[in-house]
Amino acid sequence: MTQKKKHLVIFQPSGSRGEVEDGTTILEAGRSLGVEIETPCGGMLTCSKCRVRIEEGEFERFGIVSSMDHLNPVLEKEQGFFHSKGLTEPNLRQSCVAEIHGPVVVFVPEESRAVKQLVRKSAREIFIDIKPAVRRYYVELTPATLHDPLGDWERLQAALEDKHGLKDLSIDYLVLVQLQKMIREDDWKVTVFVWNDNPDNPGGNVMRVAPGFVEYTLGLAIDVGTTTIAGFLCDLDNGQILATESMMNPQTTYGDDVMARITYTMTNADGLSTLHREIVQGLNTIVAKVCETAGYQPEEIMEVVLVGNTCMDHIFLNIFPKYVGVAPFIPAIHHSLDIKARDFGLQICQSGNVHILPNEAGFVGADNVSCIIAEEPHKQDEIMLLIDIGTNGEMVLGNRHKLISASVPTGPAFEGAQITFGMRASNGAIEDVSIDPETWDVRFKVIGQEKWSDELAPEEIKARGLCGSAMVALGWELSRAGVINPSGRFSKETHSPRLREAASGPEFVIAWAEQTSIGRDITFTGDDVRALQLAKAAMYSAAKIMMRRLEVERIDKVVLAGAFGSYIDQVKAMAMGLFPDCELKNAYAVGNAAGDGARMAMLNTDKREEANQIARQVEYVELTVEFDYEKQFSAAMHFPHMHDDFPHLQKMFDKAGRDRFMRLLHNMPVFEGLSNSILRPLAASAEEVRFRKNKTIFEAGSESALLYVVKEGAVKLAFGEDGQEQVLELEPGSLLNGKAVVGGLPNSAKATAMALNTLLLAVPNHIVSTLIKEAPEVGERLLLQA
Repeated sequence: MTQKKKHLVIFQPSGSRGEVEDGTTILEAGRSLGVEIETPCGGMLTCSKCRVRIEEGEFERFGIVSSMDHLNPVLEKEQGFFHSKGLTEPNLRQSCVAEIHGPVVVFVPEESRAVKQLVRKSAREIFIDIKPAVRRYYVELTPATLHDPLGDWERLQAALEDKHGLKDLSIDYLVLVQLQKMIREDDWKVTVFVWNDNPDNPGGNVMRVAPGFVEYTLGLAIDVGTTTIAGFLCDLDNGQILATESMMNPQTTYGDDVMARITYTMTNADGLSTLHREIVQGLNTIVAKVCETAGYQPEEIMEVVLVGNTCMDHIFLNIFPKYVGVAPFIPAIHHSLDIKARDFGLQICQSGNVHILPNEAGFVGADNVSCIIAEEPHKQDEIMLLIDIGTNGEMVLGNRHKLISASVPTGPAFEGAQITFGMRASNGAIEDVSIDPETWDVRFKVIGQEKWSDELAPEEIKARGLCGSAMVALGWELSRAGVINPSGRFSKETHSPRLREAASGPEFVIAWAEQTSIGRDITFTGDDVRALQLAKAAMYSAAKIMMRRLEVERIDKVVLAGAFGSYIDQVKAMAMGLFPDCELKNAYAVGNAAGDGARMAMLNTDKREEANQIARQVEYVELTVEFDYEKQFSAAMHFPHMHDDFPHLQKMFDKAGRDRFMRLLHNMPVFEGLSNSILRPLAASAEEVRFRKNKTIFEAGSESALLYVVKEGAVKLAFGEDGQEQVLELEPGSLLNGKAVVGGLPNSAKATAMALNTLLLAVPNHIVSTLIKEAPEVGERLLLQA
């Protein structure tokens, strides 16, 4: 029987992907890959809930060309159904009947997703003086008469100067068109909204005239992330948050990261216009949702303050982003901008203002500047490392004397793009993991479940994959338990069925198939470990290079910004080597700092000037041209680091080492059946000693002051004299000189390390003697050893 051909299918915006057999429906493919699509009719083609959109064109990063032609022809019933529902969007298919016959990229609309994408970008309380760019003024005008025929605009100007001291005002053209109607609608009583009126610098612009008295002024702060968008509707009079909304960035269909978006604009004739249209539609969705929640009309929003990375800013501004993505990575503009909402089709007050904060560099944008004005490292004496972990990791290091910034590509791993069972944070994603250091049993927590996996029946867990916070936890947990060694290689221990050999190499089982909703074991592979190492090494090495440039030896504070930073365990993140050591209480998360900074800039114009100054003062470091970049990166690949100490975590590391040794002892026949209380002193006194290949560990006839246990690598024991050499090769878990230590004899053989890196555990012989007194059978077993 011939095997069916397989095709790559990629689902967006979840990022799930995999190969499916020819003829598989999109619905079936989604189910097999953990993408749950609404099917209330059970796939009978009687509803439109399972509709999807096929993305056409070349997707360079995936190495495929996606096309509607790679599916079976659209059914007549499908066409009729879409027509009856008024669905005119191109490339729609019903996933229950669309069969895959070639590689495709499938976008699952929000309403078709059975499991809604979890976008976690909440707002925190901030304290700031209220000094908005938009102010409102109530005036009662003297009605015009035949004896007083002054023009309405001049009449309004005179009233505003007389009542409120406003001078040299201008008026927006669209406001002027409607002015006479607005003034007369409530008997010559109006509320006037003026942008940028400053007593020290007269000349504000009248952007709205509303009949009667209006008691609020609305502004919207928006953080446009590569993956998510968050909006915060505020009352500009008092700073109160009236509503918050967030959503997936609709551009994710065209690429997970900024380079993919830039490539899309360069390889598609309508690429820029497509991405620009998508982001504007997304922003208008945020506008509509916050207004619906708070009970206001979109046209009542007077100003939007927008922050995003440099690429997102360019696309929103409809500026070709090519030159941001190629050396020397120059943006079209560094400074902040003020542009009318109508120029973008943004559905707020059409005379309203859109303020875009300044960019620092090609890969460090307004969102990073926004984080800085929110957390204010430039006003502190302590050295602060500010990390905004998103699709890219943007970092700032310094204090009031100097700030340095850098950008690193962390997102592809932390957002699941490079992980076998990786996914973004949504219901069913494993978000935290704990591994028992002795048994390697795993317990985990799934988004959408309050309880941990060991508190639920297997069929209740319904895990679908691993999100970024779980990967950070795994970086520490796998290392702590000894499943992987510091270099990221899997252990060769065989005591647990979770560590197994697959076709692609070793893998560790996080969740068994019966604990998942995808019907397959969720594993973490050697390639996954490598991807995690690359991500964490990028961030750690950047911090080290910035520390060198700033000439500092330590960091006083580590501040994690962004939604992702809020949901990772800061201690585990430091322990796996995501950032350098600092006092534990000074490593903390602040949530969506970019959104906080955008709100601050919306509520106080001084923050806008501060942002412009900071954007030009921060020194951007292009990491890849630094002379020690490769050296720093290589050292940071280790868990947690090849050389650096972590004094604030040393007790945790020491305990992890003892736990690993306890497991090794329990699995050694010589210590079989002994209790933890007897073995614990042995584990506590052991020291790790590392030997390179062909290095002598001890000579035959030397004093047996230490009992050696092989932990990693391999050791050769050579016995005999007069050239009659006998050789034993020992693997992890073996004893080198048990008989000599127990008998108080010299070592009877020469021991030599055989592996590139051989790690031994050395236990003082007086500790072994104490153990034998408590458990005499151990002495008898040791006498049978080499």
